[in-house]
Amino acid sequence: MKILGIETSCDETSVAVVENGVRVLSNAIYSQAELHAKTGGVVPEVAAREHILKIVPVLDKALKEASCGWGDIDAVAVTKGPGLVSSLIIGTEVASVISHLLGKPIIPVHHIIGHIYGNFLDRDEGDEVKFPVLVLTVSGGHNELILMRGHGDFVVLGETRDDAAGEAFDKVARVLELGYPGGPLISRAAERGSRTAFDFPRSYLEEGSLDFSFSGLKTAVLSEVKNQIATHGVLSDKLKSDLSASFEEAVSDVLTDKVIQALDPSIKEIHLAGGVSANRRLREMTLKKAESFDVKVRWPQKISYCTDNAAMIASAGYFLRDRAIAAPANIVPTISFELF
Repeated sequence: MKILGIETSCDETSVAVVENGVRVLSNAIYSQAELHAKTGGVVPEVAAREHILKIVPVLDKALKEASCGWGDIDAVAVTKGPGLVSSLIIGTEVASVISHLLGKPIIPVHHIIGHIYGNFLDRDEGDEVKFPVLVLTVSGGHNELILMRGHGDFVVLGETRDDAAGEAFDKVARVLELGYPGGPLISRAAERGSRTAFDFPRSYLEEGSLDFSFSGLKTAVLSEVKNQIATHGVLSDKLKSDLSASFEEAVSDVLTDKVIQALDPSIKEIHLAGGVSANRRLREMTLKKAESFDVKVRWPQKISYCTDNAAMIASAGYFLRDRAIAAPANIVPTISFELF
């Protein structure tokens, strides 16, 4: 079964064709990162305009790379939200038109659930995911701990109360004048720095809580940057690296501690999902802290499956195809944080 996936929730225009939820035949992505780097963040109106300009070329590219014609497509999966409404509208309208013209069902997909299915892409034959799975989703706008008891069976155990980790990465990168997007740039600088140079706070909230909070950490970094500038006049590359490494360590520490806190003997696997799941230190720390438990740790096979992409949406669409809406259909974008 071939699913056409469409993702336009933020600043990536992506179309993919995925077979049986696992085999990626194509995953075309047009990234606007370079454009939004000029303003240090995503401008919604600019993002929407770029989606309008790029969606048809990206759609053509995905079909050609997959060696597919329209007649080969069995269903259309599209991100319904959450995200930038002006961007989501482009993808959902295009998906609705395709669904109507082909007479194929359309499958609305929650963006975060899409990220969860990034771990199902390009699996080796016979490498079946064993449920229940504890999923840590970490991206620019979201942070959740989710218990996945089966396909379509999700329980949110914890979520962010303020800044998500990815958002904190972007804001700290801006303070350090490293650029945008912040995650990769912070990680690159951290490789040259000391993780113990600065003792930044770890917020675990009240006892037993599986929620996250990174606003205090972000404020602590900003305060330290001001102190260093007051003392030295400017931030040297060495100071930027040390600040980046110490910040990255604090974020990874909290994220992984919450994962371990949420583990119980029934859980078979831990999955990292979302843009920050590409972070090398987060992966290392998860493996280290989980090694004493009988649990498999996974993250997406490719970096492109961590960030926003349509292959994950197509995969989710396949496994959640019982939620399909018969064509013709018009999917209304949502900014709701509810999983369904």
